[in-house]
Amino acid sequence: MQEGEVAQGVAAALQRAWGAPVTVRAVRRLTGGAVHETWAVTIARAEGAEERLVLRAFLPYGPQALGAEAEYALLEAAWAAGVAVPRPVLLLAAGELAQPGYLMAYVEGEALGRRVVAAPTLAGARAVLLEQAAVQLARIHAVPLPEGVRQALRGPAAGQSAAAAELQRVEASYRALTPEPHPVYELAVRWLGQHLPAGGDVTLVHGDYRVGNLLVGPEGLRAVLDWEGAHLGDPAEDLGWFCVRSWRFGAWDRPAGGLGSREAWLAAYAAASGREVAAARVRWWEVLGNVRWGVSILAIAAPFLGGQTRDVEPGAIGRRFAETEMELLDLIESAP
Repeated sequence: MQEGEVAQGVAAALQRAWGAPVTVRAVRRLTGGAVHETWAVTIARAEGAEERLVLRAFLPYGPQALGAEAEYALLEAAWAAGVAVPRPVLLLAAGELAQPGYLMAYVEGEALGRRVVAAPTLAGARAVLLEQAAVQLARIHAVPLPEGVRQALRGPAAGQSAAAAELQRVEASYRALTPEPHPVYELAVRWLGQHLPAGGDVTLVHGDYRVGNLLVGPEGLRAVLDWEGAHLGDPAEDLGWFCVRSWRFGAWDRPAGGLGSREAWLAAYAAASGREVAAARVRWWEVLGNVRWGVSILAIAAPFLGGQTRDVEPGAIGRRFAETEMELLDLIESAP
């Protein structure tokens, strides 16, 4: 979409919802992506008060786990449950923009992982961020879901464990992406199958809960971002994903998001949620998380390796596949 189109559509949508004229003062594209466009929009109400909003517009192509209506309803449910998410403002009606989407409040902060784990200006935040992240994750896992949202989320089939469902999904993606075996991944998939955790709770799972999707200010966590991977599953999945090596952003001695130890992370979550999660269970999900991230790397690198693009970024990301192989070997070898 173009800036003028966004400005006109947002103004019309807000006027329809609020019943009063709205002026769009500024529009700025924040990111591109395969699934969403994100725009910062500054508006002025009739009385002159300015407000900054974010438009999340869904592209008409590419994989989408949730549509705009379901994701907005999920954001509303999380906001009502006290989760630190950007305040939902308005779901766009059909035709108000060329793409479906919604508006939410703009939240200032830092999301770039390398800065979060290392910037001197965020030293105070890092002192409390692990505990704050645990509190927010506990709230996410306790969100009461409206039935329409629950039906829109993927989850394990009846009688199937969440672990078995996710392993099946990730392995199917891995097999589809590469015709040639990768020995470490074959080992990891076999190990995961042999060590499936039994039973467990099924709750809302964020699906991409990690440093890089947490908006941070000097005082700590301000908002949890990027909900497109939300689904129903084992809450230990989010705990393990938080510890995947790539989300430490160089702080290798602090395996929980580059912020602290795994033990401190699980203790903080237990204190916040009242749910004790065994370290071995979280270890299983951390192994699966590294496999899942490696599969994503294969997908990102495929156009470069296949000659469809000469852009070096997919190739550079592809080199990180070896990092996941080393991490998988370490995790499996050190497993109790």
